[in-house]
Amino acid sequence: MLKREQNELVTHTDAGTPMGELFRRYWLPALLSEELPTPDCPPVRLKLLGERLVAIRDTSGRLGVMDEFCAHRGVSLWFGRNEENGLRCPYHGWKFDVNGRCTDIPSEPEGSSHCDRIKLKSYPMIERGGVIWIYMGPPELQPLPPEWEFATVPPEQSFMSKRVQECNWLQALEGGIDSSHVSFLHSGGLKSDPLFKGAKGNEYNLGDLRPQFEVAEIDAGLLIGARRKAEPGFLYWRITPWVLPCFTMVPPRGDHPVHGHFWVPIDDENCWAWSFDYHPTRALTEEEVAAMRDGHGIHCKYVPGTYIPLANKSNDYLMDRERQRTGELYSGVEGIAVQDSSLQESMGPIADRTRENLTGTDRGIVQARRRLIAAATALAQSGSPPPGTDPAHQRVRSAAVVLPEAEVFHEAARDALRAEAGKPHASV
Repeated sequence: MLKREQNELVTHTDAGTPMGELFRRYWLPALLSEELPTPDCPPVRLKLLGERLVAIRDTSGRLGVMDEFCAHRGVSLWFGRNEENGLRCPYHGWKFDVNGRCTDIPSEPEGSSHCDRIKLKSYPMIERGGVIWIYMGPPELQPLPPEWEFATVPPEQSFMSKRVQECNWLQALEGGIDSSHVSFLHSGGLKSDPLFKGAKGNEYNLGDLRPQFEVAEIDAGLLIGARRKAEPGFLYWRITPWVLPCFTMVPPRGDHPVHGHFWVPIDDENCWAWSFDYHPTRALTEEEVAAMRDGHGIHCKYVPGTYIPLANKSNDYLMDRERQRTGELYSGVEGIAVQDSSLQESMGPIADRTRENLTGTDRGIVQARRRLIAAATALAQSGSPPPGTDPAHQRVRSAAVVLPEAEVFHEAARDALRAEAGKPHASV
């Protein structure tokens, strides 16, 4: 368990908080490219780390994100006109470029310098892998662009979605690095989901409900190994990398695509669950992409016109008690993503970790909390650069492997855990 003040440290991410300042040192996924598809398309509202912003793609195709509210009288610029390389407030016509600089105040007399003194807070954005990324930290410390493998393979090999999750980012992340729940909560999906079923590793998952956990530290996070019994003398290992602050990667199954998540705070009580699938050596099939769009695997169906899951807190996640009773659905909730979010949201907006009773299966979660607290504290107290901003730290993979019982998992699987272009993923 955590003390109250520790729980507050790791869950609060507004500007000026230790964890908020830590998050602001990384490139974070902000929008899907499809949300700003063309020059002069409508602006998009965006809330991250407690800040309300508005993003545009201007006439020249440049990306920009700035304070949502006009510097004149505080009108939301989401209502603005995206035109002629700037966003013009519809109230009095003040216009701002992609860097938040005021470029026109129509009511001012010719020769007025008032415009030169007006600038909205803005942040740099880049586009990579179908994602628009944002950096919200000190400009002089901006890291190199992200090099996660899903974002660097050819576009036909990768798929990305996102969904709103109504809880603090950390309880969502902790679900992403907890492999022990798979044998229970997702047991039906291992048998039926088109993006999971048919893998030999599923038999090991369902055949051993008492996984043993080992954790190894890496420069930018952890390797969390969950081992289960395989054939006599061998163990089935599912190895999950966690890279600070919020990247997790799920071990693959057979030749299915590799998948994982970013858990990015919207505010202290809500987060974006970003979910990617990619295959390192081939294009995704039409059937795989169709399954992802239909809410299979780690993705979900949406309320039309939104990124809100169709099954959500307001409708009790479309819980089916009869299917739960018969065992067809272990939790009574359909879909891997919503099965996770339903239980993580049930903990409340911010989980009270002072009331927990942890066991050996929570070892990865415990060590992740320690690393987060240490990194945020070191940054706040001495300005120590946080780990995970170096692209070399991002060239990681998850792995599912069968190893002899005597092998040390992270040493035996070292090559499999390193991302290299064109190298097959290690899967069972």
